[in-house]
Amino acid sequence: MSVGTYKIIELVGTSDVSWDEAAKNAVNTASKSLRDLRIAEVKELDLKIEGGKVVAYRVRLNLSFKYETT
Repeated sequence: MSVGTYKIIELVGTSDVSWDEAAKNAVNTASKSLRDLRIAEVKELDLKIEGGKVVAYRVRLNLSFKYETT
């Protein structure tokens, strides 16, 4: 394991397809503004239901990235 300091943030990703897709959406979006992403830990899965039907999958995850000092 590399030596360093890492920051952990909580994100919620959504998808109308699957939980996997929701997690990928969260990581892909975060990767546009954060560098050196390391680990994503799924904390919670839930569904959005409307009219008795599943309309969205949601994933709450902790995402770590290397903390850089300047």
